[in-house]
Amino acid sequence: MAETNGKSAPQDRPAPAPLQARMVSQYVKDLSFENPNIRKLMAAQVDPPNISVEVSVTADKIDKDVYETSILFKASATNNIGTIYVLETDYAGMLKIDNVPEQALEPFLLISGPTMLFPFLRRLVADVTREGGFPPLMLDPIDFAGLYFRRKQEEEKSGKTVA
Repeated sequence: MAETNGKSAPQDRPAPAPLQARMVSQYVKDLSFENPNIRKLMAAQVDPPNISVEVSVTADKIDKDVYETSILFKASATNNIGTIYVLETDYAGMLKIDNVPEQALEPFLLISGPTMLFPFLRRLVADVTREGGFPPLMLDPIDFAGLYFRRKQEEEKSGKTVA
């Protein structure tokens, strides 16, 4: 038996339930690859390509504890001939999430979700560009936390100017 020395013993509180998140599925929602000048590229002396990449992330609630995170990706390659290729894809994953505090849900969906999906998107992009007849486009890791915080700063700035 524990001594109380006139003080009340601390109340036993149940530990909070641990965060649980698992990928239910992942999939290509949309995919487009355009190779408009392949004949010109094969026949002419061409400059090395200039490649531009755009990335954005979205998240939606599907059900009570199921959410979808999507990476919207676009890569364009151009040179002196014109457009070499344009690759656009929307790669998504469905996550079942339990015990996430409300304030942590958005960052989780827009940072951790895309981070889990990225290796598969990277492989898809490399495979599609290779199958399009070009060297595979190997993506560098993407800082999804940096994207999230830049987006939040832009939202705050636009909110302050509107108010």
